[in-house]
Parts: sequence; C-alpha cells; structure tokens
Amino acid sequence: MSPTPTFPLLATNNLSKSYGDLVALEALDITITAGQRVALVGRNGSGKSTLLKMAAGLLDPSSGSVMITGHPAGSLEARAALSYLPDEPVLYDDLSVIEHVEYTCRLHNSKDWEERAVTLLERLGLLARAEALPSTFSRGLRQKTAAVLSLVRPFSLLLVDEPFVGLDPSGREAFVELTDEASSLSGATVVVATHQLDYARSADRCIALRDGRVVYDGPPSDVDLAPLVD
Repeated sequence: MSPTPTFPLLATNNLSKSYGDLVALEALDITITAGQRVALVGRNGSGKSTLLKMAAGLLDPSSGSVMITGHPAGSLEARAALSYLPDEPVLYDDLSVIEHVEYTCRLHNSKDWEERAVTLLERLGLLARAEALPSTFSRGLRQKTAAVLSLVRPFSLLLVDEPFVGLDPSGREAFVELTDEASSLSGATVVVATHQLDYARSADRCIALRDGRVVYDGPPSDVDLAPLVD
C-alpha cells in the first residue's frame, strides 16, 4: 500500500452531475479521511455509481470538483493513489488470470507482487484457475478476478461499486476480510457502494444518498438503514 497521507483521501466541493434535465448528483460536499471504512448506500438511481465514477476520473463533473489525495480526480497522481472496482468486471478476453495480475502490477510499478498475488488468488478461491481465461468464467468468478486486480496493486483509496453481486458466501467473506485488512493494517481508505445492510452496518461510517443528495452521513449505528436502501 501507499504511505498514509495527512490530507483527505477523497474530497468533493459543490460536486454535481447532470444529464440534460436529469440531475444525478447535486452540490455534494463530502470529505473522507485516511483509514476509514465507508459504506455508500442508497436506492438505485440515487447517485452512488456516478459519484464513484467521477472520483475515479471516468466521468467529468458538470460543476464542482473531486480531489483524490489532494490531486484532481483523473490526474496521474490521483490514479496512482486510487484503485477502482466497478460493478461490471472489465477484463481482457485473451489474458489469463495471472496475466491480468502481472499486467496490472507492472502498470502500477508494484514491486514483489508475486507472493501477494498468490495469497489473494488463494483467499478468493482462484489459485487453481490462475492460468485460465476469465472470458470463460461465470459472473461470480469474473467478479473475484476483478477483486484480485483491485487489491493486488498499491493504493491509498479503494472505491468499490456493488462488489457482492454474483459472489458466493465464501467469496463475500473473503472480500470483506481483505478490504478490512487494507484499512486496518495498511491505513487505506475503503469506500463501498452497496445494498447489503449487513456490510453497511459493519462500516465505520455510512453515507446515504437519495436523488443525488446526502440524506445521512454518520455512524451506521445511529440510523435505521433499511429505508435508505430499499
């Protein structure tokens, strides 16, 4: 993992995103600091994926800004600090699992990655399939492959969009344990957009969106999460 910064890992300032007359996010001001485990919750269409994509530099804001470790989202510095796991795995058809891992690690100048890769593949149940092509995998195995790629590279901030879709119980448990370790052992900040109430309740902080606005931001124990998700 990267060294723990002293400034916010993610900060939005008056951030908004519109598609014509449709407002996906409206005047969002959020600050997330190092080491936090944040559950981002809300109904479908509340703006969760839009926020994560803008933070990852994949969408441009309509107004306002997103800063990652003090750098504009999408900049080289922000991309180096941030690892993003989308809701739909993005994988190459002609690369094996281990070739995906090696490509990702070399792209991010990761040193001594082989041992960590083996550990991640084993814990997520993919070690026996390391030489296989993910293009032949089920949705769940593709999701596990994408999870390995998001965790094997260096990062200070991990953004995850609906990671549990298609994962079996052991895969869900392993992924939660790995992200918790990234936070507790390495000081990384982890932001997970999810509908899973059990995960949201275990987070340090819950941010709830509705119609592109923040309707709750605080400890998950202080609010009834069910109406915010369903």
